Amino acid sequence: MAKFKKSAKTSQDIPTAALPDIIFMLLFFFMVVTVMRETDILVKQKLPRATQLTKIERKSLVSYIYIGEPKNTTLYGDEPKIQTNDVFVTEDDIIQFVNQEKDKLSEVERDQITMSMKVDTEVKMGIISDVQQQLRKANARKLLYSSIIRVDDN
Repeated sequence: MAKFKKSAKTSQDIPTAALPDIIFMLLFFFMVVTVMRETDILVKQKLPRATQLTKIERKSLVSYIYIGEPKNTTLYGDEPKIQTNDVFVTEDDIIQFVNQEKDKLSEVERDQITMSMKVDTEVKMGIISDVQQQLRKANARKLLYSSIIRVDDN
């Protein structure tokens, strides 16, 4: 009988030559997919504090309306302005804005749209009331007032 010699010359190393390629592909993927900011806020924002806060479950159903004094007062003046997306609008344009936001959603989700108002603390209630009236006319009944940190009741 012949004796066979077992030669174990297999290497236990893991090949890492393709690892940098995989890392760069992941990096490029996340750079392409990530959205940094949706809108540029053109009004000053000092949000009020709240005693009760509720977290939004589906942020895709929320559209934002910003109200405040413009950051560029030399170009737009000192009066509070209404901003939707990246443009200033008047109270009469709110209905058109709501309809555009509803058109972006499916028919099932159109009645579930929530309008979030981010209002500066220095803004008078008159412009807010006008926006509320226009939201009622546009049948946007779910209204949310954005605020910052919770105030303790101590």
